[in-house]
Amino acid sequence: MLGAGSWGTTVASLVARNTPVSLWARNSEIAREINASRTNERYLPGAVLAARNLRAYSSMEEALKNASLVVVAVPSQGVRRVLQAATDFFPNTPVISLTKGLEKESGLRMTQVIDQVLPGHPTGILTGPNLASEIISGMAAAAVLAIDDNDLSEPLAEVFRTKRFRVYTNTDVVGCELSGAFKNVIALACGMADGIGAGDNTRAAFITRGLAEITRLGMAMGGEASSFSGLAGLGDLITTCTSNKSRNHYVGEQLGKGRPLDDVMGDMRMVVEGVTTTRIMLTLGEKYSVDLPIARQVESVLSGTYKAYQAFVDYLRHRPGSEDEPG
Repeated sequence: MLGAGSWGTTVASLVARNTPVSLWARNSEIAREINASRTNERYLPGAVLAARNLRAYSSMEEALKNASLVVVAVPSQGVRRVLQAATDFFPNTPVISLTKGLEKESGLRMTQVIDQVLPGHPTGILTGPNLASEIISGMAAAAVLAIDDNDLSEPLAEVFRTKRFRVYTNTDVVGCELSGAFKNVIALACGMADGIGAGDNTRAAFITRGLAEITRLGMAMGGEASSFSGLAGLGDLITTCTSNKSRNHYVGEQLGKGRPLDDVMGDMRMVVEGVTTTRIMLTLGEKYSVDLPIARQVESVLSGTYKAYQAFVDYLRHRPGSEDEPG
């Protein structure tokens, strides 16, 4: 497991119930804490990790030694750099990404980045409505393991499964991966709406119309419609747009209350993928000729062009037509 943030540590602790796990932490103090006290207070305060089969390392080479599967849990803008640092000693294994974002410079999905840096490795993703704080505390949840190799999908899914963490399989890597990235943009929009005092009806409208935007763009990029209505799409979208544990929703809510973006981001310990993904999503929309009115209004707030309330009013000026149309 490369990455000892909240989700990487949580998944490492889950998998350690099934098989030995080596967890790489960039911060050597976090690695020592995990090994000494079975905690990661910076990212999972109050949580106790699996007591056996889990060992943390600050040396990537040591963590990767003898691995039969590598899982990447690094923020999207660091994935390429981390994998490049490991190429000389990277094992010949499948690689599964936990990262829900797109690379800023290229707009690539994480599995595409992995394919570029580590050609020849089977790649897939684990994604879905998964809040780390709930899962590490033992609450039931479900996820989808997407990989286009049918021979690998079930054995790999079994690695992650526990009694309370249900893992389904899917061969549509593109659709599942784009769902996980794009939903963060809609979560920012829902947070902004909550921040300005809009109601439950407004939130439901943004979730539904946001899903339509995600689906149109995702299908234009090669994803399958069913993935956007499944765990990776609708499931993750609902959780991220409604939970007070969602970082993207929180940032949007604070922007809705009038706080400057730099001020809000200065309070965050963890990466908020939607802030970067919004501009990438709009660029991809232009490339594939897909109109994205909600994402466009989110970007207008992130860029400082509008306050959240102004963006909301501007969005409402758009005359609604058929449900099959944007807006």
